[in-house]
Amino acid sequence: MAFAHPNLPGGVPAVVGVIDPDVLTATTHDSTWVDMRLWDEVMAVVMAGTLGASATLDAAFRQATDSSGTSAKVISPAKGITQLTAAGTDSDKQAVLKIRSDELDHENGFYFVGLRITVAVASSDGGALLLGLAGRFQPGTDLAAVDEIVT
Repeated sequence: MAFAHPNLPGGVPAVVGVIDPDVLTATTHDSTWVDMRLWDEVMAVVMAGTLGASATLDAAFRQATDSSGTSAKVISPAKGITQLTAAGTDSDKQAVLKIRSDELDHENGFYFVGLRITVAVASSDGGALLLGLAGRFQPGTDLAAVDEIVT
């Protein structure tokens, strides 16, 4: 559980989504869906480990109408990183993406955001961590998979 901090607006960040660090096969890998009615912003930290020979790694936020990913679609304008490549010496690099709640298509019922990492050509080491920022209700709640919080 995250605890409100008197010097940080909205308290401390909470872990709200994850793509576990591992060998990612050449396919898509999705985080859990985050309810943006609970957060003003979500920040994703994408971590590329060793990229396979000629591999590419893309990461972008998507939006959905519920926590199951119903009607998932890209966000317009797109919220994604510049492609990481083995040829571009992008192994062992990180990329950070942020999205605000007001960037979602609320008029059509899109209140959930998730991160998709797409690995192409060859399996590669990678993962991502999504942090809820400026929680609308405190204390925020970390994912059950969070093993320890030291404050």
